[in-house]
Amino acid sequence: MTRTLSALLGTTIFMSTALAAQAQELNLYSSRHYETDERLYSDFTELTGIAINRIEGNADELIARMAAEGANSPADVFLTVDTSRLQRAADMGVLQAIESDVLAERIPANLRDDDNMWFGFSQRARIIFYDTERVENPPLNYLDLADPAYEGMICIRSSTNTYNQTLLASLIENHGEEAARDWAEGVVANMARDPQGGDTDQLRGLVSGECDISVSNTYYMARSIRRDVEGLSAEDRANIGWVFPDQGGNGAHVNLSGGGVAANAPHLDAAIAFMEYLASDQAQEYFSAGNDEYPVVEGVAIAASAQELGAFEADDVSLAAVAGNLPLAQQIFNEAGWE
Repeated sequence: MTRTLSALLGTTIFMSTALAAQAQELNLYSSRHYETDERLYSDFTELTGIAINRIEGNADELIARMAAEGANSPADVFLTVDTSRLQRAADMGVLQAIESDVLAERIPANLRDDDNMWFGFSQRARIIFYDTERVENPPLNYLDLADPAYEGMICIRSSTNTYNQTLLASLIENHGEEAARDWAEGVVANMARDPQGGDTDQLRGLVSGECDISVSNTYYMARSIRRDVEGLSAEDRANIGWVFPDQGGNGAHVNLSGGGVAANAPHLDAAIAFMEYLASDQAQEYFSAGNDEYPVVEGVAIAASAQELGAFEADDVSLAAVAGNLPLAQQIFNEAGWE
């Protein structure tokens, strides 16, 4: 299974006999909703001749659908935008472990499942933004967000948001359960408003003055640098600063976009070929250029919009271990009164 797409990582295309002999199609279940991904799919088809049939929807709905379809599921590959969903798919038995020298070599060990059930292909750092005129000493790490000095200042999403769930799960892994509980309770006490909206809304809260500090994934800010985003024009962003947390410590927490091969994939070689393609320099560059994300493969060019945010040290904690803390993270959120 390791042979199917190794040549795509170089300049010459070579398809194995097994892959070429298969029906030339791939059934992709995806909760990625970015128009820019069209280029990923069309380039793969151009390189391999394999047509991609897409079924798109909410990640949880797609996982439930794959489980209900069982052995008759047409799904070959599942793509989604957070570690929690990847792990949920693995726990539900709708993914299978695969062997690929390409993926083992190119995807860092902390950004993939220990049993090769899922792999990360792009990442977004979850960082701290603040109003530079109203905040003289912004938080420098995640735990600082719970400091009483920031009472009534913070905008952040709900506890049902997967980005926040994996952030808290990472704090459990790095600092222990007690510190994670203190953090959740402290952030609730420091909220400027009840959790609402998406990451872009947290940034808009800084512009409106509703809050002084917010938490968001990097690509929401980078996207506003690359193109027009309502409420985040260059003038709107003029007083927004940002901090990559825990530099010199654990490093900034990253959320993954990634995928896995479906448990009953009818086109197994094509599925692995597609996964390997997503780890190629070509696809990795496009994850960044097309959607302002950070590549997971070292040495791949980073989009100018993301570069403008600056270089940072990422937390190298195992995201598979973090995923194991997700049930406890939700329990802590609930007990802290984090809506």
